[in-house]
Amino acid sequence: MIVTRFAPSPNGPLHWGHAYSAIIAHDLAAEQGGRFLLRIEDIDGPRSRPDLPDAFRRDLEWLGLEWDEVPAQSARLESYAGAAESLRERGLLYPCTCTRKDIEAAGAKPGPEGLVYPGTCKGKDVDLSQPAALRLDVEQALAEVGALMWQDSLAGEQTAEPHALGDVVLVRKDLPASYHLAATLDDAADRVTLVTRGQDLFAATHIHRLLQELLGLPVPGWHHHGLLLDGAGKKLAKTRGSKALADYRKAGENSRDWADRLRMDHWPCGISLGST
Repeated sequence: MIVTRFAPSPNGPLHWGHAYSAIIAHDLAAEQGGRFLLRIEDIDGPRSRPDLPDAFRRDLEWLGLEWDEVPAQSARLESYAGAAESLRERGLLYPCTCTRKDIEAAGAKPGPEGLVYPGTCKGKDVDLSQPAALRLDVEQALAEVGALMWQDSLAGEQTAEPHALGDVVLVRKDLPASYHLAATLDDAADRVTLVTRGQDLFAATHIHRLLQELLGLPVPGWHHHGLLLDGAGKKLAKTRGSKALADYRKAGENSRDWADRLRMDHWPCGISLGST
């Protein structure tokens, strides 16, 4: 049975980009008699607003979606800690005290998700009196698991290339897990069979596939859909002030008209909503 999910973070209201992703995940499951899950990714410290999950539910209802809700990330901290400890005991994690400025100063090269960490703390004695993140030794991890593949329903079969992202953080200085570790563990725990998300997270899947192999987790398929774009050709984002679904909902807009527009062919490439 197909199982998809929508996993928003409550650090800002949902906008049409979120709606697009939720509708695609919902419909892919509904078309095959599967399950569509809602998971709240609420471990982003003080940025996680306790009032927003209920607003998210109202937005999804307004869009005409039905879902099964699974535990939020804040209820899964033991899972993250256990996985990190397992990797640490195998010598696959190392502490890092570098700041973003340190990484920039070290001449780090750009990668798919920003600057690629140059390995400054790798193999060194780190002053653990300072806040330290835990990074994955990708080279050592790949030596342990060998070549890996993963399947995207739009882009086809992919060779996992996690080295392109460098030694990513799995446990942050200020949080119990990074997105990479938490999302990978959560999808396995929720028995997600098709991870549906935007093309902006395509590169992250190379790391997630590696983590699945290291931790003995099941391997789902992926569906990286196109992104909704604003009038400037940029993806809709909370940080750019994209208009919230709640504003349309409270204004009495007909959500079904919008939802039908977003459903047209499940656009594989980015589309523009103009000034929305």
